[in-house]
Amino acid sequence: MGDRTEELPLPLLGSFHSANESEEPLKRTGTIWTATAHVITGVIGAGVLSLAWSIAQLGWIAGPLCMIFFAAITIVSTYLLCDCYRFPDPEHGPIRNRSYMEAVKFYLGEKSQVVCGIFAEESLYGCGIAYTITSAGSIRAIQRSNCYHREGHKASCEYGDAIYMLLFGAVQILVSQIPDFHNMEWLSVIAAIMSFTYSFIGFGLGVAQVIENGTIKGSIAGVSAATTANKLWLAFEALGDIAFAYPYSIILLEIQDTLKSPPPENKTMKKASMISIFITTFFYLCCGCFGYAAFGNNTPGNLLTGFGFFEPYWLVDLANACVVLHLVGGYQIFSCVLFADI
Repeated sequence: MGDRTEELPLPLLGSFHSANESEEPLKRTGTIWTATAHVITGVIGAGVLSLAWSIAQLGWIAGPLCMIFFAAITIVSTYLLCDCYRFPDPEHGPIRNRSYMEAVKFYLGEKSQVVCGIFAEESLYGCGIAYTITSAGSIRAIQRSNCYHREGHKASCEYGDAIYMLLFGAVQILVSQIPDFHNMEWLSVIAAIMSFTYSFIGFGLGVAQVIENGTIKGSIAGVSAATTANKLWLAFEALGDIAFAYPYSIILLEIQDTLKSPPPENKTMKKASMISIFITTFFYLCCGCFGYAAFGNNTPGNLLTGFGFFEPYWLVDLANACVVLHLVGGYQIFSCVLFADI
């Protein structure tokens, strides 16, 4: 990348130098552990509880292999992007690209930034909407769990979720007063702990169900479908779910910009990403495989809100409460970029 400087027009290179030199000095205090917390908060979502359904569609061989494959892709793309933070040298370059869109503009030009920005903004908005709906669904699941415990598993326990979406939005108005990633470490740590908690609960309930069944359910080919077209549709949907469970490139450089130096930010970020991906892949495989082993072809779309488990109801309630608390932090991790643009 050292030759890249010579290719830049002098006015363009100068503008980047002046922009970085004129900015107020920012005290970066992030470490490998705060970066890991940010990444885990951004990557592990309530979607981990739906991966059992994805494995059910793909089967015992293709399902786990796809998870490992997408984890490998994420590691490669992360390593490449980490080196785009500083320029011209990835470790000591004076120019910083403090966001994904800044890097796109710097390396690919303004036209690419506009095109990429459309899809990036749409993705961020989509994440915010998904987190709002999922959090409301988890609160509703707590109500239904208590209702099933009182009135039996056959009871008609139906509740709306609009009010919970509004409450989640009200909470986000308060939490969004956090100015930027540099002040969000505590929230990411709490959210990461919550994600570990409900992932462990989903994993534990799956193991307990397998032990209770006395057999491992599922097959190599996965759930059978009425037609080949239906099977392909469900398989591709499962692939999309697994792929969506990994990438966080759109917020990687924002996280890297919080790290102190030395050591070089790209080295710290690569280590944090490797740790995070290994942890998330472990949880994904545990929850997905044991969920499929427990329910086989009847695996629900979500192990908690889909009521694969009814008892112990208090543990299901605790897991869903952890999901909500995690999504409060996850929403901020992705929406902070939107707030900065606005």
